[in-house]
Amino acid sequence: MDLLIAGITLLILIPFLLPLMLALKLTGEGEIWYKQNRVGYKNENFKIWKFATMVKNSPSMGTGSLTVRNDPRVTPVGKYLRKSKVNELPQIINVLQGNMSIVGPRPQMKVDYEVYPEPVRKAIYNYKPGITSIGSIIFRDEEKLMTESKLPVKDYYAKVIAPYKGELELWYQSKANLLNDFKIIFLTAWSILFPDSQLVRKLFPDLPTSKIENL
Repeated sequence: MDLLIAGITLLILIPFLLPLMLALKLTGEGEIWYKQNRVGYKNENFKIWKFATMVKNSPSMGTGSLTVRNDPRVTPVGKYLRKSKVNELPQIINVLQGNMSIVGPRPQMKVDYEVYPEPVRKAIYNYKPGITSIGSIIFRDEEKLMTESKLPVKDYYAKVIAPYKGELELWYQSKANLLNDFKIIFLTAWSILFPDSQLVRKLFPDLPTSKIENL
């Protein structure tokens, strides 16, 4: 099912992706692709594909692997790609390569993976990482949350966001089936169109609760 969806999606998107690739080549730093090591299935590293939305060497600048709202490292075109999540579309290549699924826990950089509580680290990648996940929907505006936090960005991520993200992904593993995957795919598109919607809570009423307000 992953291969079928990824293959059809790629064919449909080619006419849209080609002009986008040209726009990226002619703006910013002239980079189209961004490939980075992420922790994947069975905690093995792999290269994730994204459209380039930030300046080179951005992980070694500012807030490192974490991105805040109006982050100066984000390029002008990248700002719109990140908001619409279009920057994630090249991960269709990862699905075709077999190291990602359409739905699954989002793959993290090693530095962020190590922030997860130990029980989460042991279990989170028993499933292949996904282009989208229940955590992606709940944390659709993670940059805003970190920007508005009274804690330092890295502390807020480690103490508040990462534990709840991990809890959500373990919840997904206990509920994983084809119907729920299609619900998550639908909700991913829905949350981009209607970012303030709480439909996810109606379709998944047994989601773990969060201490973070307005999620």
